[in-house]
Amino acid sequence: MSKFLDSKLKIVILIAAILVVLITGFMLIYFNGIGAVDKNNEEPVSVNIPSGSGGSAIVELLDEAGLVKNKTFAKVHVRIGGYDSLQANSYVFSKSMTLPEMMDAINTGNFDYISKEKFTIIEGATIAMATEAMAKELPFTAEEIIAAWADTTYLQQLIDKYWFLTDEILAEGIMYPLEGYVYPETYFVTEEDPTIQSITEMILDKTDQELTQRRDDIEKMDLTVHEFLALASVVENESLFDKDRAKIAGVFLNRLEEGMALQSDITVLYALQERRVSVTNEDLQVESGYNTYQNTGLPIGPVCAVPGRTMDDVLNYEDNDYLFFFAMEDGSVIYSKTYEEHQKVVEENRWY
Repeated sequence: MSKFLDSKLKIVILIAAILVVLITGFMLIYFNGIGAVDKNNEEPVSVNIPSGSGGSAIVELLDEAGLVKNKTFAKVHVRIGGYDSLQANSYVFSKSMTLPEMMDAINTGNFDYISKEKFTIIEGATIAMATEAMAKELPFTAEEIIAAWADTTYLQQLIDKYWFLTDEILAEGIMYPLEGYVYPETYFVTEEDPTIQSITEMILDKTDQELTQRRDDIEKMDLTVHEFLALASVVENESLFDKDRAKIAGVFLNRLEEGMALQSDITVLYALQERRVSVTNEDLQVESGYNTYQNTGLPIGPVCAVPGRTMDDVLNYEDNDYLFFFAMEDGSVIYSKTYEEHQKVVEENRWY
């Protein structure tokens, strides 16, 4: 009889052990399923929670925004999580947040995550364009933002804080010190009383994120970050189609290697602070460190906001033999290896 009880006890212990393993395994999978989608991705994601939304509907909205790791476990969590005062609003989360963190914010209406304002800096925008866009949504004028971004004391503080900012932005002849460093993106402002300084650092934090992940590749090009952004900004505004950026970057790098002037109309127009298609002979005479007709090498600084895709195209430039290119009216580009070929292309296709 004792042997029978001993055998039965062993079975009970085995079953209990199996249950513990299963429960432990389930809990590990469960907590992983309601964890962060990407712990290292703090890019803001806006989610609008309509009035009357229940837990399951909110999970669907968060999932559509890419913020849910496992929808099944997420729905289980909102049912047992005790979220009884879910508040409608526009929230700003990130993939680095766990589901409980987001649900707690929605349940309490946490002001830190409520989207109050947003503004968009478009790809290829100049500082003048960016500050105009910001002024439409923020309690500052474009002139106030530009003045803050020209204050050398404040700029030095930024240089001390951000690895990619150097004294190059303070060089004589620079028109807007932060040109090229204002990353093109839609930014969500959750502060109750934002300042120009807090908005600036929010933008530069995004720039930091984009440049840091490309830091090693930029160094391999034997360019400073400032020089890299100057080159990338010219490529950004010289190309209309994705397929041309890497090729145009290759052309400019060929010209730099040959000691030729870049001769980019974009840089001349930037020196004139104008945006149009053609330049005149008179335009080409403008005295400026941005004028790549008068000066060899890169312009003194970037000429616009550079998106990540253009940075990548410059880093992965096409190794070609072209030294010239001509943009057609429809945006297509004709490339030439010699000046004679280029002149023929221009004569046969000039449209402006």
